Amino acid sequence: MTAAERIGGLVELTRPANAVAAGVLPVVGAVVAVDAPGPDSAVRIAVASAVTVLATAAGMAINDYFDREIDRVNAPDRPIPRGAVSPRGALSFSGLLFLAAVGLTLWLPPLAVAIAVVNLLALVAYTELFKGLPGLGNALVAYLVGSAFLFGGAAVGSPGTSAVLAALAGLSTLAREVVKDVEDVAGDREEGLRTLPIAVGERPALVVAAVASGLAVLASPVPYLQGTFGVAYLALVVPADAVMVYATARSFDDATAGQSLLKYGQFIATVAFVAGRAELLL
Repeated sequence: MTAAERIGGLVELTRPANAVAAGVLPVVGAVVAVDAPGPDSAVRIAVASAVTVLATAAGMAINDYFDREIDRVNAPDRPIPRGAVSPRGALSFSGLLFLAAVGLTLWLPPLAVAIAVVNLLALVAYTELFKGLPGLGNALVAYLVGSAFLFGGAAVGSPGTSAVLAALAGLSTLAREVVKDVEDVAGDREEGLRTLPIAVGERPALVVAAVASGLAVLASPVPYLQGTFGVAYLALVVPADAVMVYATARSFDDATAGQSLLKYGQFIATVAFVAGRAELLL
């Protein structure tokens, strides 16, 4: 392998598109929560985003390290199986990314640091401890997505408003993760994985997804009822709720279509929070 191929392999380990997408979540959480936008809050938002990108990249790399034997069979084109990156190199690279993320958190308030530390430990533990446990892996992923919004709010010293967004995002992510497992049940069974639908059955798993989605929909009007956001939020969150309800029902017949629709519902709901905040600032 040439130096360029090795560098390319390291970049590929981080799943850069996923890492950058994760970095957007704390930005949304901070924008929703910040009381007085200014240079200081802008720096904290940028740091929170960078921490999330680095931590996600590190988590992706260490996931490939732990999954290297499985990937030799199921994903031989990934960097470690094809020889672009050695297992030790992937582990060292992941450690450097984690250290960089930890170092950047020192710019943030104590609560944000605490959230970051817990999330970093969760990312390391996911593959080894939680990934193969029915439901727990889904719950951990849901927590990490929701806490990214909370992390952004904590970074600007005002986590209260973003806490509602974090809860809604966590519940909707839990629903989508379970539906995705139903979609992948055939392949997962062949690989010997014990996901929730394999452990308890597809329909009971979809009921769990429906309950999580339903709780998110029921809680979605709270920011409007509390007066946190106005009509702009309500105008967008209502169609988001409709998409979520339809997507959950559709999942019982077509898990692939259902999880795709759930993703769109989550996106509309996130836009609703940003619009609700913008309405107050304008």
